[in-house]
Amino acid sequence: MFTGIVEETGLIENISPQAEAIRLGVRARLCARGTRLGDSIAINGCCLTVVGIKPVKGGGKRLDFDLLQETWNRTGLSQAKVGSAVNLERALAANGRLGGHFVSGHVDGTGTIAKWERSGKDHILEIRAPKEVLRYVVFKGSIAVDGISLTVAGLTKGGFRLWIIPHTHEVTSLRERKVGDRVNLEADLLGKYVERFVALGRRKD
Repeated sequence: MFTGIVEETGLIENISPQAEAIRLGVRARLCARGTRLGDSIAINGCCLTVVGIKPVKGGGKRLDFDLLQETWNRTGLSQAKVGSAVNLERALAANGRLGGHFVSGHVDGTGTIAKWERSGKDHILEIRAPKEVLRYVVFKGSIAVDGISLTVAGLTKGGFRLWIIPHTHEVTSLRERKVGDRVNLEADLLGKYVERFVALGRRKD
C-alpha cells in the first residue's frame, strides 16, 4: 500500500529484456536506504518488487526490478528510456503518515496528456482517460497519476483536469512530461468498493 506522496525521483539506468521479463534498473538514494530484496516500491505508481541491489558511483544504489511483458505493455513504463526520471515511493509503514490517499500500486490504465501548460506559478494538466478509469473520477476526488496523489480540479470531455503546484512540478517526473505522453492512472479505491457493494446489494434485491 502506498500514499501517492512521491519520496524522490530516480533515474532509469538500465532496461534489458530477459527470457520471461524485462529487467529495469533504477538509481535511487532515499528510497534505497534500508531497502532489501523482496521489498515493494512504486515506480510511477506501479508496484514492483526489488530483485537486485547494487551500489553505484557517486552515491545511491541501483535497484533492479523484473516486469512481466504484460505489465510493460499496459503501463507508461513502456515509454521509459535510459536517463528518464521516474517517481519513487516506498511502501507505507504501519506507523507512517497518510499524506495523500490509499494507492495500491495496481495501475488501472493509462491516460494521455492532452494539455500541459503554465498558468501563473502553477501548471494545468489535462488528461484523456479510458472509460474504465473515468467511471471512478469525480470532481474534487483523488486520483494517482504516475503514482502522484492529485485532486481532480474538473472533468472534461473524455478526461479530467488537474492543477499542479510548483512543488509537485519540481519534485516529480511531471517536469519531463509533454503533450502526447502516456501516464499511469489509478482511480481511488473507495469508488471501486462502493460500486461493488452497490452491485451486490442490487443482486440480493
